[in-house]
Amino acid sequence: MKIFDNLHAFLWLSPTANNCNAYLIDADKKILVDPGHYHLFDHVRDGLSELSLSPQDIDIVIITHGHPDHMESVKVFANTSTLIAVSSVEMDFIRKVAPHYGEALGISDFEPDILLQEGELKIGNLTFQVIQTPGHSPGSVCIYWPDKKVLFTGDVAFNQGIGRTDLPGGDGQELKESIKRISLLDVEYLLSGHGDILSGREKVKANFGDIEEMWFPYL
Repeated sequence: MKIFDNLHAFLWLSPTANNCNAYLIDADKKILVDPGHYHLFDHVRDGLSELSLSPQDIDIVIITHGHPDHMESVKVFANTSTLIAVSSVEMDFIRKVAPHYGEALGISDFEPDILLQEGELKIGNLTFQVIQTPGHSPGSVCIYWPDKKVLFTGDVAFNQGIGRTDLPGGDGQELKESIKRISLLDVEYLLSGHGDILSGREKVKANFGDIEEMWFPYL
């Protein structure tokens, strides 16, 4: 699905299997956000093929957080030149709770090529902001593309929903504070890890208001 020139969404619409949405930024560097489950990667592969691309054309994969439905497909890129970027906080957490995580992913001794930190991230001729947004997971990050007013939220906030906090490392109060923080950004496109794309500044703003009203009392 084309969102606008150089930005495409591979939305996961199946009601019977859990997987995440993946997003492609097709600029001077090709950036894939959250490739999803390995056994469901054909969903992304087919989307790339429609754009005359293959996984080997991806320069960098950005992972919003370390749950398997968002990052298991990093093993598709093993032994390629593709760089894998994961939050440094998330990797610290993964090493503590799942020291054999690499083996579980099917990649022995998995380590990301880039450890994401809070602040500016330059990839090719594009500039992003990495925002630490714990709550769903300790090292979750949102990626903000200020030039296009695009926010990749992972599993922090969805259209009319929020990420769960009952998984290891989840924290309701932290999630609430993370959502408050990203709600202050100037966002035209909210691209979440699951569900529909939300476009339009006023719709995004209203959605954050709805989330606060509907979900904050339970956090």
